Amino acid sequence: MFVKICGITNSKDALLSVALGADALGFVFAPSPRQVTRDNVKAILSQLPSSILTFGVFMGERPEKIVETTHSVGLNGAQLHGNYLPEEIEHVSARVRYTVRAIVAGRERLEKVKAYRCWALLVDSPSPGSGEVFDWSLVEAVPERTKMIVAGGLTPENVRDAISKLQPYGVDVSSGVELVPGQKDPRKLRRFIEAARSLEDIDEKVVGDLATFDEDELGPYNWEIGR
Repeated sequence: MFVKICGITNSKDALLSVALGADALGFVFAPSPRQVTRDNVKAILSQLPSSILTFGVFMGERPEKIVETTHSVGLNGAQLHGNYLPEEIEHVSARVRYTVRAIVAGRERLEKVKAYRCWALLVDSPSPGSGEVFDWSLVEAVPERTKMIVAGGLTPENVRDAISKLQPYGVDVSSGVELVPGQKDPRKLRRFIEAARSLEDIDEKVVGDLATFDEDELGPYNWEIGR
């Protein structure tokens, strides 16, 4: 199971998340109580192992600016929220290998995801970062073979249930493991990651191991920096 901890604002939370077994970290560049600066993220990235995937989270930013920020900071991926045309998503995806398209849960929206060329689809609640749980039955509209990451209101208490019902590729959490916005709770972090991992030996469908990635499914290489 791919586990992403989002809303990271400091080195302490980043290193703890990695130590507890997270696969990826998310840094919010969009307006938010968890918003970070480029310099802040660069300082955190310098302390992380190269095996950890790191994402910049953007909302409504121009595709060209998303690509530039991702590369200049040294992030692996970009997570895009807001209104984007398929060709704008493809512009980013062609230049950033791990491009994630975030979509608010809703059948009409999810039925259109085939038009997006990206590494993965993140299904979120109407208010990202709010801790609201969306109607999980809505993911039935996600096309088969879509690499789906579930977010929105996940907590240590409900993540196991979400994985059992939805069988996603991965899960993403921010407010569900916080003490206050921008500060993680070590106990919640541990319980969340342990709960998310607890089903891996039960159902092969929910296992997502970074070590087993196939080069053909990673999407296009970053043509500017060769990775």
